[in-house]
Amino acid sequence: MLKQLYIKNFTLIDELNINFHPGFSVITGETGAGKSIILGAIALLLGQRAGSKSLKEGASKCVVEAHFDLSRYQMESFFESNDIDFDPKDCIIRRELTAAGKSRAFINDTPVQLSLMRILGEQLIDIHSQHQNLMLQKEDFQLGVVDIIAQDDKELSSYKKNYQLYRQKIEELDQLRTDIEQSKKDEEYLRFQLSELQQAHLEAGLQEQLEQESDTLSHSEEIKTALFTADHLLSSDEGGIVEHIKSATQELQAIEKVFPTIKELAERLASVHIEVKDIAQEVSSDMENIDFDPQRLVHINEQLDKIYTLEKKFHADTMEELMEMQQSIEKKLNHLSNSDDELRDLQIEADKLLETCKKQAEAITQLRKKAAKTIEKEMRDRLIPMGIPYVRFAVDFKSSNDLQLNGADKIQFMFSANQSTDLQPISQVASGGEIARVMLSLKAMVSGTVKLPTIIFDEIDTGVSGKIAQKMAFIMDEMGRHNRQVISITHLPQIAALGDNHYKVYKEETPQGTSSHMQQLSEDERIKEIAQMLSGDNISEAAISNAKDLLNQKHAPSVSLKKKP
Repeated sequence: MLKQLYIKNFTLIDELNINFHPGFSVITGETGAGKSIILGAIALLLGQRAGSKSLKEGASKCVVEAHFDLSRYQMESFFESNDIDFDPKDCIIRRELTAAGKSRAFINDTPVQLSLMRILGEQLIDIHSQHQNLMLQKEDFQLGVVDIIAQDDKELSSYKKNYQLYRQKIEELDQLRTDIEQSKKDEEYLRFQLSELQQAHLEAGLQEQLEQESDTLSHSEEIKTALFTADHLLSSDEGGIVEHIKSATQELQAIEKVFPTIKELAERLASVHIEVKDIAQEVSSDMENIDFDPQRLVHINEQLDKIYTLEKKFHADTMEELMEMQQSIEKKLNHLSNSDDELRDLQIEADKLLETCKKQAEAITQLRKKAAKTIEKEMRDRLIPMGIPYVRFAVDFKSSNDLQLNGADKIQFMFSANQSTDLQPISQVASGGEIARVMLSLKAMVSGTVKLPTIIFDEIDTGVSGKIAQKMAFIMDEMGRHNRQVISITHLPQIAALGDNHYKVYKEETPQGTSSHMQQLSEDERIKEIAQMLSGDNISEAAISNAKDLLNQKHAPSVSLKKKP
């Protein structure tokens, strides 16, 4: 629950530090006093984006901070999964805005993305405004209410997982059919391309090998001349290098006994003689093996021309890329040959998933229909005491074999406030006051299942007054006594009088400008505030007496939230 709210430099608020309490609390104040500003500040903590006028004029920084007690709610996993410190007695959410337009969000002093603050905020506070009444017109909202009462989240989660797998299989089937159709159109051309590539007898490294051999054959005369000259210089009987080195080695070896220091040079020269002799033999061998073979050169160049032509045709830079393309074409053709089997296998998988989804959807429908009966009965039980004695409320089901992400059901809330009026979609026939009472009843019913720490009603009493407002207040009061915190912003004294705690928002004119404030009222201040709500600025003794009577009705029997057996 919300324990404390601190606001600084937010629109008309200089600084506000207010404590909140468990149970049912009310906030009152004249129109324009700043109640919407308080809600706007809380909305920032729920991840709402800040407007350009959020900062108080002249301020450089705005801070909104709230402290929550989460000890009654199992929320440790959220903090663990996001690596945030967790203190169940004091969870701190803070939002900071600067005049430069920068925004920062913190959870327990850990900087977080605004999206993460929004996820947490939705689990901490539910703000119900007049605008939210419009949600009653939306089918997904109505279906969501039924699912909450049905408590089918596990079944629905399993169904959604299988439904998404089924949709994935259908997409794969569609893509496979498209690929097969296109491949069949291209089959003849693909086979022609494959034949061209296969005739080239592509091998890794073949292109480099052929290019090297072509280069060698093209320069065979030049190579042979160079080898002949080198062979002559190395091995000629008329002064070849090999014989000269051999003679020089022998001369040095002959003086080793009388000139020992020459031994190392003699050994080195002997090694050189062996190396040069080997080189001479290899040069001689290469010279004998080099012959100009014009037919071989023509054959090699023809092979290279084929490779170059294929590379240009297939937009490839290397033979390796050509080989990859050949493998790709082979794979496409093989895929085409096996396409019927693939289609059949994939269709079988899709059909199995569809059958599973249908069974799960049917089970969910049954849970929803059971919950719908509960909703219909509870809504009548709640709405009749709130001034709609002839109310009829029904959950209309339209199930279809055309499955959707939420199952097979389309749901619509049907409503009639009069005996003579047929049931019709609630958004078409309910008045503003009736919509307010319906939404409060739904919230009260849903809150018994969804354990939201704090629920804020923003003028949910619009369109009602007198005893009806009091009945609505009893419902909010009892909601606040079921381990929840309910806060109602109201203009009606009948609702204000039933709060366990009463806060007033008011404006003050100062030399620095208009400033909004909020304070918790004492018992005497509550009497005065409620009397003023009853009679206006001129508070009479009768208004004081009426205010006291309203406050005493806090202990009157309330409308029960519990399901009747």
